[in-house]
Amino acid sequence: MIELSTRQVFASWLPGGVVLRGWARSASGNTAEGVSWIQDGIRDYQATGAALRLPYFMSLKAEALYLADRTVEALEAIKEAEVVAERSEGRWWCAEMQRLRGVFLAAMGADDTQIEASFCEAIRIAQKQKSVSLKKRAEATYAEYRRQKASGSGGRGFRLPL
Repeated sequence: MIELSTRQVFASWLPGGVVLRGWARSASGNTAEGVSWIQDGIRDYQATGAALRLPYFMSLKAEALYLADRTVEALEAIKEAEVVAERSEGRWWCAEMQRLRGVFLAAMGADDTQIEASFCEAIRIAQKQKSVSLKKRAEATYAEYRRQKASGSGGRGFRLPL
């Protein structure tokens, strides 16, 4: 994506490629470099004036922060992404943002009702949007949360998969 965007001068796609490269680096274990790439890509994407994919990119940043054990910052990034999605009315990634909120709250040892509300809202939004993949993803994460909670391996420090 980066190479093609550079060659064809796709100004709004190039920063997206940078964000995705950063996310991949984070997912591969190089979280510090990955977060930096993501932040640079988001900054450059915003400079183009585009906004549609911004909540998605901010969610990828939140995932990278979570992988870097920076869960409080990850939760803040999701809150910011939700504000941007609401303001722009680009709600296509809202189910995933709610699922991630639940993951981050669980990792922080938040109140069970808050955690469960996030997962249930993720499932509800995905159903409403008829997004089978996001619904299944939210259901699987919620089931893993309940499994860990029931087994006693939960509490503060839940480590749910992304």
